[in-house]
Amino acid sequence: MRPLARVLIDESHRQAWSTRPDVAAAMSPANPADSSYAEAARTLEDAGFAVAAHTDGPLSASLLAEVDVLVLPHCSLDDWESTVGAGSPVYADSEIVAIEEFVRGGGGLVLLAETEQAKYGNNLAAISERFGVGIDNVTAQDPVHRFNDVSTWVRLEPETAHGCDVFAGVGEAVFYRAGVLRLEADPSASFVFARTSATASPARAPLIVGVAFGDGRVVVTADSDFAGDDSLDDLGNRALWRALVTWVAAGPVSVPARSTSSPILSSPAWDRLVTAVEALRPLQAPDGVIAGDSQVASQRVDEIVSALRDLAPLVPHQADYVEAVAADFDAWREGGFGVPDFLDSLLAFHPEAVRRDGIEHVVVFPMYTQNGNPNRNVEAVAIRTVWPDWVAELEATAYDNAAFVPIEFLGFTAGYDTHSAVLFPETVATREVVPFSWGGIFCDREAARFRRVSRAASDRLQLALPPQAEMLLNDQGLAQETFVLWDLVHDRTHSHGDLPFDPFMIKQRMPYWMYGLEELRCDLSTFRETARLEEEGVVLAPYVRLAILFDRLFRFPTTGDRVRNYDGLAGQIVFAWLHQHGVIRWTDNTLRVDWARVQESLNDLCDEVETLYREGIDRSRLGHWLAAYSFVSSLVPPHPKSVWAQGPQALPSELKEAVDAVLPDEFPLNVFYESLRKALAPTIDSARGITGVAA
Repeated sequence: MRPLARVLIDESHRQAWSTRPDVAAAMSPANPADSSYAEAARTLEDAGFAVAAHTDGPLSASLLAEVDVLVLPHCSLDDWESTVGAGSPVYADSEIVAIEEFVRGGGGLVLLAETEQAKYGNNLAAISERFGVGIDNVTAQDPVHRFNDVSTWVRLEPETAHGCDVFAGVGEAVFYRAGVLRLEADPSASFVFARTSATASPARAPLIVGVAFGDGRVVVTADSDFAGDDSLDDLGNRALWRALVTWVAAGPVSVPARSTSSPILSSPAWDRLVTAVEALRPLQAPDGVIAGDSQVASQRVDEIVSALRDLAPLVPHQADYVEAVAADFDAWREGGFGVPDFLDSLLAFHPEAVRRDGIEHVVVFPMYTQNGNPNRNVEAVAIRTVWPDWVAELEATAYDNAAFVPIEFLGFTAGYDTHSAVLFPETVATREVVPFSWGGIFCDREAARFRRVSRAASDRLQLALPPQAEMLLNDQGLAQETFVLWDLVHDRTHSHGDLPFDPFMIKQRMPYWMYGLEELRCDLSTFRETARLEEEGVVLAPYVRLAILFDRLFRFPTTGDRVRNYDGLAGQIVFAWLHQHGVIRWTDNTLRVDWARVQESLNDLCDEVETLYREGIDRSRLGHWLAAYSFVSSLVPPHPKSVWAQGPQALPSELKEAVDAVLPDEFPLNVFYESLRKALAPTIDSARGITGVAA
C-alpha cells in the first residue's frame, strides 16, 4: 500500500546518529548501537512510513517538497561526538527558512535536542525558537522517578493537550541526560506532551513539546538517546518514537482520497442519464409501477437507454449488462409499466468478476436503497472498484470471498443521496430472489461518515486522541483502505465459526438483537484478528481497530431511527461493556479511554459472545433467543414496558408471535447516548449523502 508518510532523516549536518548500520559501526566501533537509529527507522517502516536518509547537501525547498516529515537528529562538533556528514552542525539561514516554510505549508518536523545543548556547537535551538520552543542548557535529574537507579535517566510524566494523547498505549518512557524545554509559542497552538516529575530538578519542566505551525506540526524533544538502538526497547520508548512521528505526520490538513476524474462522469451521456432517471422518478409509485402518462414514461426510458448505449464504449466489460438492461426496460414498457422486473439484467451484472483497481461501472436498476429510499425507484450509479494489490493478495491467501467488492461513488441519483452505503442484488426489483453472488460496499462513503462523525464526537466529548486516530480522521485515503480491510475480514467472518442461528445467512425472521449480536460477533472477531495481522506486518491493522471502536461507540448508536436498530444496539453493547469494566469513563462531560486495556477487554467480550453462540447449538431457537436477550440485558437495560424482560412465562409459545412482542426500541439509548445523539444530529444529517470526494 502507499506509505502513510515520507520521512526524511537528516544525516548531512554532523549528526551523532545514523540510520545506516555500517555508518553507525564506523562511528562507534565498540558499540554501534550507541550511534545507530537503524531500529528507529525500521520501526517507522514497519508502521507504514517510507524512510530515507539525507546524506549530502543543504536542505532546500525543492528537496523538502518530496517529503512529509523531516527529522533533525542531534548534531555536534567532533570535539564532543562521533558524527556523520560532511556539512557543518550549523544549519544555514537559507536552510532554516526552507524548514520553516516546509512546516507552514503542512510538513512535519521532529527536532531531537540534547542535554547541555549549547556546548555542541549546533544551532538546533535557533530552529526550535522559530516555532516558539526554547532549549535550556541544563541536565534534568530526578532522584525518585528515575530509571535503573540513575538520577539523570528521568522517567517522563505524560500529559494530554488540546485533544492529543501521544502516550496512548505507550505506558512509561525514559530520557537519558536530557535538557529541558521552554514553551514560548501561542498556548492555543502548543502542546506539552511530557514533563519532568515534581521531584525532579528542574521540576515539572517540559521534556517533549508539540507546536501547530501554519498547516504543519513540530515536535521538539529534550533528548535524542531515547530513539537510539541501545535505548529504544527501554520501557515504551519505541512506541513513543512511533507516536511522535505519527503525530507530526497526521497534521491538521485533510488528505484527499484518490483522483476524482472519471471517463463516465466526463461524458455528456452521464448527465443525460441522470436527467432522464430523475425525470422518471416522480412518475413511479412506491412499488415501481407507473400508472400515469405512459407516453412520457416511454420517452424517459428511451433517453435512459440511449444514454446507456452512449456510455457503453467506456465500460466494455459491461457489454452484456448494457444490452440486458436495455431489454428489461423494453419489457417493462411493453408490460404497461407494472411492477418492474430486472432479473435478466441483474444476472448479467457481475462487478465481482472484474475486481481490478480503478475499473468503473455504470449501474441502472429499479431498486430501494438500504438505510435510504424504501421505494423501487429507477436509480443510476457510477462506481469505481477499489482493489489494490495488497487487498487482492489478502483475499486470495487469507480471506477468500469471491463476492466482496469494495467500491467508490463517482456519481448517483437522488435515491443514493441518503445514508445508504451498500449496493446489493437483493435491493433490485426482480420476479424472484437472486442467489447472492456479489456485494458492493461504498468504502469512500463509510470512511467519510466515520471521519466526520468521529471527529465531531471526540470534540464534543473532549476525547484525547492517539496520533494514529488523528491520522485516520485526517486522511480520507487511509480511512477508505482501512474500511476495505475491515469489511474484508468482517464479511468473511459471517461464514465461519459456530453459527447455529446466523440471521444473515439463513434469512429467517428473528428478534433484532440477534442481528446486532451477529454484527458484533463479526466486528469483535475482526478486532481480535487485527492483532495477528499486525504481527504479520499489515500496516492497516491498528487503524481497523480504531475504526471499529469509534464507529461502534459513536456513529452506529446515534445514526438512524430507533426501530429495530441492530447496528446501534451492537454499539450500545460495546459502550456498556467497556464502561462497566472501567476501560472508558464519562465524567465532567469528558470521555476518557484507558487505551492500554481496550484490546484485552474487547477480546474478553468476543469470548463472551462466542460462548453464547457455541452454547446456542444445544438450545431451542426460542431458548437461544432468550439466552441472547439475557446477555444483552445484562449490559443494556431493556425498555421498562418490555414483555421479553418479564421472562419466558410472559411470551407466547409461537415463534412468530414472540418476535411480534419485541418493542420497536426494545433497548433504548442511555443518557450518554441521548446527549451525544442530540449533539451529533447536525453532523450526522450533513453526512447523509457524503462521499469521499466531499469529505
